[in-house]
Amino acid sequence: QVQLVESGGGLVQPGDSLRLSCAASGFTFSTYAMGWVRQAPGKGLEWVSIINSGGGNTTYADSVKGRFTISRDNAKNTLYLQMNSLKPEDTAVYYCAASGDYPINEYDYWGQGTQVTVSS
Repeated sequence: QVQLVESGGGLVQPGDSLRLSCAASGFTFSTYAMGWVRQAPGKGLEWVSIINSGGGNTTYADSVKGRFTISRDNAKNTLYLQMNSLKPEDTAVYYCAASGDYPINEYDYWGQGTQVTVSS
């Protein structure tokens, strides 16, 4: 049974940092590209960042470039998103997702999401 379980979300103030984690099981994590996708209240899905299976290639949406860092630990089957200098517009539910393709055309598996709220 495939599972992607996000954690690390919460309520923070503008300028703060958070680190999201996504624990994967039920599939060969090290062979999948991974991504973070978010959905702000009342808006559609927005891709945030992607990392290839080996971790050597990463891409970021312009809205988070320079502030967020995606990484993975294939030995621990875990994906991370380090978020620094958070802004109110980063408020969203953050999902991790796995894809057997790279470049990613579509995601095969999704997590349940973790809420990030940035507010003073």
